[in-house]
Amino acid sequence: MSEQNLIRHIIGGESRSDERTQPVYNPATGEQIAEVVMATPKTVDAAIADAARAQRGWRRTGMVKRSKVMFKVREIIDARQDELAAIITREHGKVHSDALGEIARGMENVEFCAGLMHHMKGESIEQVSTGVDVKQIRQPVGVVACITPFNFPAMVPLWMMTTAIAAGNAVILKPSERDPSAANWMAEVFREAGLPDGVLNVVHGDKVAVDSLLEHEGIKAVAFVGSTPVAKHIYKTSADHGKRVQALGGAKNHMVVMPDADLDSAAAAAVSAAYGSAGERCMAISVAVAVGDIADDFVARVKRQAEGLVVADGTQADADMGPVITREALERITGYVAGAAEEGGTVVLDGRGHDLPDRGFFIGPSLIDNVRPGMKVYDEEIFGPVLSVVRVDTYDEALELINSNRFANGTAVFTRDGKTARSFEFDIEVGMVGVNIPIPVPVGSFSFGGWKDSLFGDTHMYGPEGFNFYTRRKVVSSRWPEASDTQLQMGFPTH
Repeated sequence: MSEQNLIRHIIGGESRSDERTQPVYNPATGEQIAEVVMATPKTVDAAIADAARAQRGWRRTGMVKRSKVMFKVREIIDARQDELAAIITREHGKVHSDALGEIARGMENVEFCAGLMHHMKGESIEQVSTGVDVKQIRQPVGVVACITPFNFPAMVPLWMMTTAIAAGNAVILKPSERDPSAANWMAEVFREAGLPDGVLNVVHGDKVAVDSLLEHEGIKAVAFVGSTPVAKHIYKTSADHGKRVQALGGAKNHMVVMPDADLDSAAAAAVSAAYGSAGERCMAISVAVAVGDIADDFVARVKRQAEGLVVADGTQADADMGPVITREALERITGYVAGAAEEGGTVVLDGRGHDLPDRGFFIGPSLIDNVRPGMKVYDEEIFGPVLSVVRVDTYDEALELINSNRFANGTAVFTRDGKTARSFEFDIEVGMVGVNIPIPVPVGSFSFGGWKDSLFGDTHMYGPEGFNFYTRRKVVSSRWPEASDTQLQMGFPTH
């Protein structure tokens, strides 16, 4: 690879290299298109030192100026979103319209953060005792690490780093090494928008870089999105080193289809939510729970719509679904499909037999019926275009199925009955719930996060909870005594 195709760190506003590199592929062709440098602990140390210096000045920057940076970031990305989407499609593989959708959802948080003067407000009360006033203020935590996944190379960084920066922190962004260019592109946008050098740094790498961030005393908080095993490692290691941490893990999202649901609408929603972005979404629907006697009809409608999807290079105008991220991911996903029948499932649609391009990491939509807990295809997170169908007789069985699952990221119910919908909202033990909405990712003014093994830490991402995570509270009690007030008070103060 030439120097032109080398993706470097951005530290203190400067491009920096490292001796070790890793290939970056276009998953639609299987060809190597670049190399990304991989950080050493020494590089991580340098980035944190630069960030700490920059953060001291950024914290003192007036909030009006901080807000103007956010408005400018929004303006630049909005004007150049096709450029960013093309980068995402090239390195991730998702179709162009899906990449634009990802950018739009990330931009919601940029817009939310532009109102940072409201979100950073504290509280105060006067005269809690004679002459005593108390106020609570928000202050940034310092230098934070944002470790983001391959499946949303623009949206998740915008969810994390924008909130952290708006709150007055400096950021070390460690994007996925599989599709790293979007992170560098966004860092340049922030710089163009007026963000001082060093406030946002991009450090590329693998576990070596991640563990260096987790263990470094200069990192005060860690935000992560990825698989559950890695999320557990992030959570434990960060906590062991005294850091604030939010680590979002895996998912097995269920969509309940009640007997009274509009089956055409439910089937279209299931196809979109299961196979969009080749199923590589933590909010993808991977299990459809058919309640009562509608299962045969529902499965037939899903099959009919899914087998008509165009699976192709995401740059093609007619492509509905692109490739998965790597050859290893492709082999893992095909293994689940191949083993489903042996476990007792019915392979209604085998993605390996879909009309696929001759090269690249492609598999078509797969539909597995008669799936039960205990099968690998049900129990494990596949993270690919595989939809399982579980048949149950009643609403209560569907509820028990979901509530007993170790993942609790998102879920949905399709029904025309308000009582069923309200009961589902009340009864379900999942962090994000959709009613006739298959992928219930909250708008930017709320917050994103699951329960159980889908989240480690007690704070959700972006929105109001994002500002809670990236700030710490300080309470100030003040009194201005008269010069003659010299009375000793040896007991514990009670005001």
